Amino acid sequence: MKEPLGITGLVLNEPLLWEKGREGRIGFSMPKRDIEPSPLHEGLIRNGPDFPDLSEVDVVRHYTRLSQWNYGVDSGMYPLGSCTMKYNPKTHERQAALRGFAGAHPLLPEFLCQGILVLMFNLERYLAEITGLPAVTLQPAAGAQGELTGMMIVRAYHMDTGKPRHKILIPDTAHGTNPASSAICGFSPVPVKSNERGVLSPEYIASVMDEDTAGIMITNPNTLGLFEENIKEIADIVHGKGGLVYVDGANMNAMMGIVSMGQIGVDLMHLNLHKTFSTPHGGGGPGSGPVCVREDLAPFLPVPRVVEKDGKYALSYDFPKSIGKVHAFYGNVGVLIKAYSYILSMGQDLKRASQLAVLNANYIKERLKDTFHIPYDRPCMHECVFTDKFQKENKVTTLDIAKRLIDYGFHPPTIYFPLVVQGAIMIEPTETESKETLDLFIETCKAIAKEARETPQRLLDAPTKPKVRRLDEALAARQPRLAG
Repeated sequence: MKEPLGITGLVLNEPLLWEKGREGRIGFSMPKRDIEPSPLHEGLIRNGPDFPDLSEVDVVRHYTRLSQWNYGVDSGMYPLGSCTMKYNPKTHERQAALRGFAGAHPLLPEFLCQGILVLMFNLERYLAEITGLPAVTLQPAAGAQGELTGMMIVRAYHMDTGKPRHKILIPDTAHGTNPASSAICGFSPVPVKSNERGVLSPEYIASVMDEDTAGIMITNPNTLGLFEENIKEIADIVHGKGGLVYVDGANMNAMMGIVSMGQIGVDLMHLNLHKTFSTPHGGGGPGSGPVCVREDLAPFLPVPRVVEKDGKYALSYDFPKSIGKVHAFYGNVGVLIKAYSYILSMGQDLKRASQLAVLNANYIKERLKDTFHIPYDRPCMHECVFTDKFQKENKVTTLDIAKRLIDYGFHPPTIYFPLVVQGAIMIEPTETESKETLDLFIETCKAIAKEARETPQRLLDAPTKPKVRRLDEALAARQPRLAG
């Protein structure tokens, strides 16, 4: 193979800031006071937080060294399946940092924040067009909260009809948060098995759907990377019993401009702006999980909602059937601005982005299907799922393969998920990776598979190049170290 990305290099240790601090060091000169210190001020100095005394160079080196321990999408390929870790164009940061956006206080009167309100109003319209669902809330802070909001809307809808329901169908290929989101809203999750093709069977849905079932939560494309090809028929079955079809839209990156959710029978769905629409992802947030719904579900959306009248925009609470507020103010506005920038930048090329994401995933699947076992050898969408079946004869597991990828300079893909596939290796390249990067990743996987046959100990010892070597994960789970 070509020269790998992963090499050994100088990685510096770095103590905690409290260990580096020395009394009297200073990194910033405060201006002289023009008033006398107060007793309250002196008390805060004596009894306040124990901040370390540090010079400017101490602080700069500390965070620079920590950054060198890290790996992110700006470092290289991030092939996490079901997570869509695509590149975040830096122009988005520039737009979000504009003074009129970054300096706007959430309690500003409406006449002083018309620009942000117009942006959010237009972003709702764009997301409605992309999904084919006409009403949108931007308030949920992330995908899981979007799911929760969607389930709250489902519950409110059935309560409004005067016939509350108590069950939700959850496929085994759904995202793991789906059953939790439904349970929090008082529904009992009903597991639904996928068929031998890795998708849902209408016949099975018909056998479990009844008048006490509020609806179904479908991840589409599902966590096997497969499009739920029977979704229209399934939607008709669910609707026939008075239920609603909710789609987990975390995998929408495979379908922008290609699939209209509204036309295939979807009633409501959430989107992950920090996945599909290229805003920063990870590190604890913030994210954004807008919910899009059909017209008759709009009255239940969270408040406030952006409304327009005579060319003026306002936040309105005048929706008596609303489920209420799910996040402070109107959501994570900085993330919304970045998604808006992405949509305006891409325009009709959003469809092209999805096409390339699907192409890249199928390219990896075809190139690696003789290297790693593939349980569903059929065209995939944005991601493909392999297993460690071929490597297990040499006592090499999925975890060993993932750890060895680190030595070669690649972040590991998602492993052991979805749960319906034993020893799963789930790879999502996204559309932002070049063929050269994909080829190097493929060559690396083949080299690791060869090592599994010829020198398996290399995988069992991996990783050997990063600062932190292989951890005792069982011990870490039983005896977590929660402090310094």
